[in-house]
Amino acid sequence: MNLILIDDDQLVTTALKIILESDPEIHVIGTGSSGDEALALFLRLQPDLVLMDIRMQGMDGLDAASRILQHNPNASILLLTTFSDDDYIIKALKIGAKGYLLKQDYAHLLPAIHAVASGQTVFGSEVIHRLPELLKRQPSFDFAAFDISEKELAIIEGVADGLSNREIAESLFLSEGTVRNYLSVILSKLNLRDRTQLAIFYLRHEMP
Repeated sequence: MNLILIDDDQLVTTALKIILESDPEIHVIGTGSSGDEALALFLRLQPDLVLMDIRMQGMDGLDAASRILQHNPNASILLLTTFSDDDYIIKALKIGAKGYLLKQDYAHLLPAIHAVASGQTVFGSEVIHRLPELLKRQPSFDFAAFDISEKELAIIEGVADGLSNREIAESLFLSEGTVRNYLSVILSKLNLRDRTQLAIFYLRHEMP
């Protein structure tokens, strides 16, 4: 897997490069220190994955990620930052980043990179725990275009609020098995893999 690493702190870049290259499947083929360098390196090297900081001088990581994804919507970008900021998380989700991890969560870095490379979307545990609060809002996206019924939308909202299948079932006066069946149908209609992807899909389409 060919990867480019972007961080404006040279010590962090060096430390991350050592961690990454301890995995024989990962090859760091370029490093940079700004969003502008990230975009230039991506266009020149066409890496399999971009691992990038957010707060940098000039173009930040989120703007760079957005521009990269404009050039290649299938680009895999994993954002690595010190800041667990709600606005950052929301923007990262909306632009289509494949992951958002905190720098202090080094133990999960390599597994996260492999997960993103296999097509998954990865967010650190601290971010996942905050998604329900970020998701509390009124629907505005046309879910009917995906053949999502009002009952199915209510179940999606329950997932977004962090409710378990049992809690959703109790709130909608359904059996737990019925909720599981609904979820399977919903995931199929939206072409999603699991509850986390469903919550992220809802966030991307519902945040103003």
